[in-house]
Amino acid sequence: MLTVHLICVGKLKERFYQQAVQEYVKRLGPYCRLQIDEIPESRLSPSPSDAEISAALKKEADQIRKCISRSGIVIASCIEGKTMSSQDFSALLEKYELAGTSSITFLIGGSFGLNEALKQEAELRLSMSPMTFPHHLARVMLLEQIYRAFQIRTGGRYHK
Repeated sequence: MLTVHLICVGKLKERFYQQAVQEYVKRLGPYCRLQIDEIPESRLSPSPSDAEISAALKKEADQIRKCISRSGIVIASCIEGKTMSSQDFSALLEKYELAGTSSITFLIGGSFGLNEALKQEAELRLSMSPMTFPHHLARVMLLEQIYRAFQIRTGGRYHK
């Protein structure tokens, strides 16, 4: 069974996000082993300089790297990444699994995204949309798309 690992910067505080995540955790149970790790988001001044943001992203990247499995695929979520349809995303996950990949790790940054070096280390940069979304919502959206990908693969009625 495929292991899907989400490494997210920031703790979900809003109850509605927590409930949505728990719903998809429950739905994904039959399809994969799911692990979600939260990395604390760096505290920044109210008007952070570029240098302060860069240092915070580097610190977060160091913490993220400690959570990444040395085997498997790493996919970084970022606005400049590749966009794909739900069907293409499903096919991509299936391709990785058929190639013998046992683990796929998704990275979701905080308010200022992910460290550039960390994004370059990933197998793929994935964009959910050219629009900007709160990083907490991105977690829910990614889990929904992973669930949808499994539904597409199995011919489930969820994807219409």
